[in-house]
Amino acid sequence: MEAVGVVTAVGGGPTGVQVGDLVGYAGQPIGSYVEEQILHAGKVVPIPSSIDPSVAASVMLKGMTAQFLLRRCFKVERGHTILVHAAAGGVGSLLCQWANALGATVIGTVSNEEKAAQAKEDGSHHVIIYKEEDFVARVNEITSGNGVEVVYDSVEKDTLEGSLACLKQRGYMVSFGQSSGSPDPVSLSFLAAKSLFLTRPSLMQYVVTRDELLEAARELFAAVASGVLKVRVNHTYPLSEAAKAHEDLENRKTSGSIVLIP
Repeated sequence: MEAVGVVTAVGGGPTGVQVGDLVGYAGQPIGSYVEEQILHAGKVVPIPSSIDPSVAASVMLKGMTAQFLLRRCFKVERGHTILVHAAAGGVGSLLCQWANALGATVIGTVSNEEKAAQAKEDGSHHVIIYKEEDFVARVNEITSGNGVEVVYDSVEKDTLEGSLACLKQRGYMVSFGQSSGSPDPVSLSFLAAKSLFLTRPSLMQYVVTRDELLEAARELFAAVASGVLKVRVNHTYPLSEAAKAHEDLENRKTSGSIVLIP
C-alpha cells in the first residue's frame, strides 16, 4: 500500500518528476513488495529531504488518513474535545498527536495498560481502558455530560452505538474502519435525537485531484518535520524476509511500523 523510492526513468510528455527524485506512493495495492515498479506520475508525491525514506514509507497512508480526518472531514480546532478509539493504533496514534497540537482535548480508548502509556505519550489527555471501564460513562464524566464534538472510530461494530452516545448535539461520528466487524444498521431516528452527523469516509475520495494529494502530503510531511508527529519505525526487514515480517506481525512480536527494504 505504501512505498518510497528513487525515480529511475520517466515516460514521455510532462510528468512533473525527474530521474533521481525521491517520491512516495500510497494507494490501492499495486505490488509494493517489489524492487521496481511502474507508477502514474500523477499519483506520486515528492519526499522532502528532511524526511527519512523509511519514515516517509511508513507514514504516508496512515498520515494522510489522519490529515483528511482532522482537517477536512471534520476540522478539529482549539477548544474541541474529541474521542479517538484504538488510540495506540497506527492512525489513532497520529490522530492523538496531531489533535493535541491543534489545541483539542483528546480522549483515547485502548485495550491495556501498555497501550494506555503510549496513548498518553501521544497526547491523549484522558485514556480509557475499555476492557476495564464503560467508555460511554467515562466520556460523560470527563465532559461533564456535554459530550464530544467528534468521534474517530476505526473499530465500528463493538463501539458504534456507544460512540454515537458520546456525541454532543450536532456532533460528528466519523467511522473510518471496522476492526471488530460491520455493525448493525443505524436507525435514522437515533441520529435525529441530537441531530447527529454520521459519515464513512475513505482517503481515496479526499485525494481525487493532484492538488488535493499534494496538499495532504505537504501538510503531513510538515507535521513530521516540525516534530508534531512522532513516527515509530521499530522494525525493518529485507524484502526477501517479507514472509517473516508477516509472521512476526501476526504473532504480535512487533510494534509501530514495519518497513521492508529492497
